[in-house]
Amino acid sequence: MTDARPMINAYPDSVGGALAGLATFLERPELAGIFTDAYVLPSLYHSDLDRGFSVIDYDLEESLATRADLDRLDAAGIGLKLDFILNHCSAQSPQFRSLVADGDASPYRDFFIDWNEFWDGLGEMTPEGYIQPRADLIDGMFFRKPGLPILQVRFPDGRMVPFWNTFYQEVTPDGRYLGQMDVNIRSEKVWEFYADTLATLAGYGARVVRLDAFAYASKEPGRPNFLNDPETWDVLERVRELADHHGIALLPEIHATYATGTHERIAEAGYLTYDFFLPGLLIDALETRSASGLARWAAEVRDKKLRLVTMLGCHDGIPVLDLEGLVPDKRIGAVIDAVVGRGGHVKNLHGSKATYYQVNATYFSALGESERAMLLARAIHLFMPGKPQVWYLDLLAGTNDYEALARAGANGHKEINRTNVSLDDALARLDRPVVRGQLDLLRFRSESPAFGWDATLDVQAPEPGRLVLEWTHDGATARLDADLRTCAFTMHDGEGVVFAQE
Repeated sequence: MTDARPMINAYPDSVGGALAGLATFLERPELAGIFTDAYVLPSLYHSDLDRGFSVIDYDLEESLATRADLDRLDAAGIGLKLDFILNHCSAQSPQFRSLVADGDASPYRDFFIDWNEFWDGLGEMTPEGYIQPRADLIDGMFFRKPGLPILQVRFPDGRMVPFWNTFYQEVTPDGRYLGQMDVNIRSEKVWEFYADTLATLAGYGARVVRLDAFAYASKEPGRPNFLNDPETWDVLERVRELADHHGIALLPEIHATYATGTHERIAEAGYLTYDFFLPGLLIDALETRSASGLARWAAEVRDKKLRLVTMLGCHDGIPVLDLEGLVPDKRIGAVIDAVVGRGGHVKNLHGSKATYYQVNATYFSALGESERAMLLARAIHLFMPGKPQVWYLDLLAGTNDYEALARAGANGHKEINRTNVSLDDALARLDRPVVRGQLDLLRFRSESPAFGWDATLDVQAPEPGRLVLEWTHDGATARLDADLRTCAFTMHDGEGVVFAQE
């Protein structure tokens, strides 16, 4: 199990254009020793779409990251959290290119999911050459986009063969395939690929591997097609056996409402899991000036012994769908309205406001670019139970990037919170009080022995707008006393005040 000290999160090119820039930034005296891990997003690898999440292969993209860069992070005492995309790989991967080039003769013929073979005998063949599954088997299945999730692939003999394709797809005018093709977990070649990939990531220094899109990997006729039970858990256990050989902790990534209890199921199975509730809970608390929701959640995490990775912002956006069942719908709507009113953008699944699942904004902008609110939010973040993950742009108090949003076009909503900064710009921002303040809070969180997976947490909300969180471990104490009404807070180390915002 990785330790519970802070982790920074960035793309390899987020600071200075390549991972070397991030390494230089983290080696600065102001940051040295604060972070024990770095979550580097998957454009670290050879990829072609979705800023890294369409992986061609897991070799390093040396224009962004080299082995020497990874060694520098290791020398600085920083381990890695890296992505492994279980459900799919790029249509430009060597496996899919082999399939397109050689068809039935390809050694990767069963590496991907032949739609017609999967549904054989369970539907009717259409004139277009794909099986339309029986309604009783498919009506309850969840798909990420309208229509059936298939890509018709032309084989060398001229046949069009449909393959399962949950996410992006495109066929270029010159006949090239682009997209993210689902892999077939019934194929032993896929499991060999999984084993080789985890060995590669361990070789890079990965302590934690985030399993992206794992909930889509298991596919069964008539099942929901998302977190199939028990098949998904069987897949996770088999992946964990492979990861255990390398001492890697797994972090399955999933967005699901609080009401489903999925986060508890993942934690009960012994995995790290994300706290996708805290970002929205904090905004709700600041908007309502009430600490009760945060206090209840902190106590629940403590009492249920959930092992969480916590955050404010991230590369994806501020989750809101996850809050259903934890926060009244009216207040979830108010969180959305508050962030959109401050320039955020909303992405939904199928065009209905009822399906909004995230708001895209920097967390600083989501808080109205209030330095007091940002420092209070960070202080609460660091005192909530779990391992804090810090998005680089939050640390640097980045604001919404509307120029990047405009350049990215209709589907570029996430670029509002992914601004690449030069190394000089990042270093200059270290002089800003809101950045220095966050670094002071982070250093205390990293160095205080009061925190940790085995530490004891006391939670109090003595007044409607006041939150008190106190950690103790082996005689050490860390206490946060926060006022949500004024954004004032103090931090104590048992001997006296170590940070105060009046």
